[in-house]
Amino acid sequence: MKIKAVDLFQAYTQNKLPQDGGYIVSSLFDSHSAYAKLEIVAYRNARAIFFSTEGLSFQTDGNKLYMLVEPPDYEYRDEEPFRRTREKQIPHRFSELNIIQTKNRTRVMVSKKPVMVYSSFVVLKPTHDDFAFIFYHQPEVLDTLLIFLEQTLQKECSITEDDVKKITSLIVQSLNKFTVWNT
Repeated sequence: MKIKAVDLFQAYTQNKLPQDGGYIVSSLFDSHSAYAKLEIVAYRNARAIFFSTEGLSFQTDGNKLYMLVEPPDYEYRDEEPFRRTREKQIPHRFSELNIIQTKNRTRVMVSKKPVMVYSSFVVLKPTHDDFAFIFYHQPEVLDTLLIFLEQTLQKECSITEDDVKKITSLIVQSLNKFTVWNT
């Protein structure tokens, strides 16, 4: 049975990161609230992958998709995501995001279009409850990725199954716009 996904940093230390590409899903959960930032990066043909002070650096082009999960009491709800503090910031305005208000009043925002990352990007080393996983580029990778995201949103972010289906539908729309595999 082929491995579908593994901890990113474990794969790096075991020299099991695919040079030809894959999908990386990483999270940043706020330790004081239910706020979460998730990133999905697709890359291929990495020229180099190395450990840096912040995390793993990938010298390659990629596509990046962002997702924010905001609890109802998040105090900076009206502040544009690109203007927030570094830990909570993503490079989008509200108009560049699909926004869903869940039944429990959590607001989830997903990039409408992926951001093209040129030449390099860094995946931060997880701390506390954060994670970073590499999903190997195989025919069923998107199905595996969506199941993982559904479970994460339900268990870690307390979002109902009905709302999760709406969110993953938006994620699929955005993932289908990734161009990294077209070159």
